[in-house]
Amino acid sequence: MENIPPENQKPGAYRIVRAIGNNFVCAKDSSGHEVVLRGPGIGFKKAPGDVVAPSRVEKVYALQDHSQSQRLTQLMVELPPEYLEVSTQIIESAERLLGRHLSGNVYITLTDHISFALQRHKNGVYYPNQLLWEIKTFYAQEYEVGQMALEIIESALGVQLPEDEAGFIALHIVNAQLDGRMSDMVRITELVREIMAEVAEFYGAAPCQQGLDYERLITHLKFLGQRLARPRPQAREDATFQGMIREHYPQAFACALRVKERLKRVFDLDLPGEELTFLTVHLQRLALAMGQAKEENF
Repeated sequence: MENIPPENQKPGAYRIVRAIGNNFVCAKDSSGHEVVLRGPGIGFKKAPGDVVAPSRVEKVYALQDHSQSQRLTQLMVELPPEYLEVSTQIIESAERLLGRHLSGNVYITLTDHISFALQRHKNGVYYPNQLLWEIKTFYAQEYEVGQMALEIIESALGVQLPEDEAGFIALHIVNAQLDGRMSDMVRITELVREIMAEVAEFYGAAPCQQGLDYERLITHLKFLGQRLARPRPQAREDATFQGMIREHYPQAFACALRVKERLKRVFDLDLPGEELTFLTVHLQRLALAMGQAKEENF
């Protein structure tokens, strides 16, 4: 599902497929594409085939496929509509803070997660987040979104959720940037943790988490983790470029080799030569920022 900005919305009335509460309807636009509409009272006493004027619509969410439509409809039937409202507010806040568009599927996954979190809280069930430290460390901006989300939930629903939930919500936001699966996201976070532990051991110090080169490395590792989680055919490796990198950045390359060995030992993952080369480049930049290397020009 994708939130369509007003400037990209198609003109013309919408025809209702089904109402989902008072403020949401599933409808078809003028091109016959299925969408979900949000607006005050647009679903009240509405039947399939009724027309909704664009002036009554506050938000339009595009559905990627029929299965997504079914899942969203199921959620809206089972859950209070306020849950999707809260999720929408969190996602829009995240996109403003991060300055990027999130995968539309997050509207479904985050709403589902919030529902389970609220149910656990109601039943007095506490679910600790074993990756909270890693999330705070590696995904600082997304964790900030998670903290904002807890404030939004408390303000809108009157429920104060624990800090662990800020971490879980942060993972949903990270995952929505990668457009992957949550099971992959947990594995990727563990992978980033192991790599950064190896880097700290190799250089004898933990890098500053506020630096731009640190942020670039973490971003690279997130996408590296995604690529390793879903292997694809590798492009032909540039042996000349790889040789130059290894020759000019021997220390960073040695660190990258240590990372490769650790990934094999801990996760049974193989790091291809091209990935090893680009990891070396990022490690060299980080080492420069840490004062652990000298600038090399070639």
